[in-house]
Amino acid sequence: EIPRPEPQPGEVVVRVRAVAVTPTELLWYPTSHTRDGGPRNAAVLGHEFSGEVAECGEGVTDVAIGQDVYGMNDWFAEGALAEYCVTRPEWIANKPQKLSHEQAASVPISALTAWQGLFERGRLQPAERVLIHGGAGAVGMFAVQLAHSHGAQVITTVSANNITFVKSLGAEEALDYRGKPFEDRVREIDLVFDTVGGDTLRRSWQVLKPGGRVVTVAVDSESESDERVQQAFFIV
Repeated sequence: EIPRPEPQPGEVVVRVRAVAVTPTELLWYPTSHTRDGGPRNAAVLGHEFSGEVAECGEGVTDVAIGQDVYGMNDWFAEGALAEYCVTRPEWIANKPQKLSHEQAASVPISALTAWQGLFERGRLQPAERVLIHGGAGAVGMFAVQLAHSHGAQVITTVSANNITFVKSLGAEEALDYRGKPFEDRVREIDLVFDTVGGDTLRRSWQVLKPGGRVVTVAVDSESESDERVQQAFFIV
């Protein structure tokens, strides 16, 4: 039981209708530490949410009471596993009408990871060849769609039973990762977007064309000592 939050200037209070659960958030640094490094206790978890605007703080003019929104809070802010959460206008967007609140709440981390990895980190350009490892996963399925809509040539590695699925999302070529090694089947790749890590990432460098780039979000890459992997790894 906690008090209903009050918005400060520039903040928005959202009546939460759905929130995505990320179990590993229990282990994340911002869950137990404040931004300045001090101890943080009883943090409210769940940073992806969907709901409607309940109240606006002073100076907020671009959202309206009752507006359906979805979004992702800063890791050091309180999350949305509560009836209400406080957020900011730049952390939310209109909820797509075609999505339920439950569906919308599952989008932000995965979709933003795919967007940032492809375009901000990977600098993907139309007509480039992109190899997406794990194209049927939470991040990969957004990466396939975004790369395809951007005009890139999309190749992805998935399990055999997901080949039809990823092709329906826009993949031009889908490779069964249990079959013939992908490095024997693809070459001249402009960008590798990796969600798998480990041996898959290690084998990916050889498929790049000169000047090709690698981006990885695989958790095991965070502790890698390889400088190439350190430069390729990022968190949304």
